[in-house]
This record gives sequence, C-alpha cells and structure tokens, in this order.
Amino acid sequence: MELILENIAKHVQLTPQEQLHFLSKTTLEHHKAKSVILNAGQISTKSYFVNSGILRSFTINDNIVEHVLSFSCAGWWISDMYSYFTQKPGNLFIEVLEDAEVVVLSKENQEQLYHDIPKLERFFRILTENSLVANQERLMDNLSLSAEERFEKFCIKYPNLILKVPQKQIASFIGVTPEFFSKMKSKLLKNSSQSI
Repeated sequence: MELILENIAKHVQLTPQEQLHFLSKTTLEHHKAKSVILNAGQISTKSYFVNSGILRSFTINDNIVEHVLSFSCAGWWISDMYSYFTQKPGNLFIEVLEDAEVVVLSKENQEQLYHDIPKLERFFRILTENSLVANQERLMDNLSLSAEERFEKFCIKYPNLILKVPQKQIASFIGVTPEFFSKMKSKLLKNSSQSI
C-alpha cells in the first residue's frame, strides 16, 4: 500500500491517521492476465490504482474492432471515467494484460473520503485535471502528428510497455492497423540501424 500513499503524497500531505483512514476505505485485489474487470454496458462503481501488472481500457466498435483508450501500469489509476462520474452504463472494457495487484476504491467510499478528509477532494481533482489534459493532448496528437511521431511519443511515455504489450494493441492505441504498424516499425528499425 506504500505506492498509493506515495501517489497521493505527490499532491497532498496526509497525516498518519488520515493515511490509515484512507486505506481502510480501499480493498486489495489480485487479477490474472486476460481477466476483464469491467465490461462495456456496466456502471463503473470503482476506480483502480495499479500496484503491479498492466491493465488497459478499450472499446469495441460495430465492426468488432478494438480501440485501446489507455494503458495503466504500476503507479497509475484506471476507470471508465464517463461511467464512474455519471453513474450511467459505460462504453469501456477494462482488461488485465499482465497479472495485477490493484487497490480498489469504490465511488461511495471516495465520496465519504471527500467528507472525512477534504484534502482528498483536491487530490482527485488534480488527477481528473491531469487526465483531461492527457486526453486533450492525445486527441491533438491524433489530429496533427504522423503515425511515426505518435509511436515515438508512445515509446517515450510508456517505455516499459513496448516489449510487454501485444503490437496490435499498441497499433490500436496510436490509431493504425496492425499491418501498418508492423511495416512502420520495420521501417523505423531499418532507418535507425542505418544511422548508426
């Protein structure tokens, strides 16, 4: 539970008693790879903080094509934010890609924590703002950057995921087909080996 307390401490300082109270409102879960912890159409009542492992959120369109919205590894939060905040059925699946340990915070307990420890409302506001900024940046990247540039940014942001996540999911995240991604990656590798 140290990692989640470190995550909070980046933005707000909790007393030892507040830390214990916060932890008392969470649960620890272990999930095996390939398990789905949220299905599209469900109402998201939980947010997940990743202690270890890798999760992803994705949607599936009418043509049964997956579109990866986000990856989450140790030290990151993940949820279907639309569903979590509106308490309406969501559009996202959340899948475990690598065996994971997650800290689970229910919406009900989060609301209670806002009352009990008001500074946590500031913490979660900062998380929400950061998420909004990241989503806007990704949208702008998709509109203005080439696939190669989007892949380079992915490599910088998620360096530990390159070898752990299937290429088709990386392709989906940066908005290209797996075939295009494979050709692009081969071309980039060829160009980098020639420049050495």
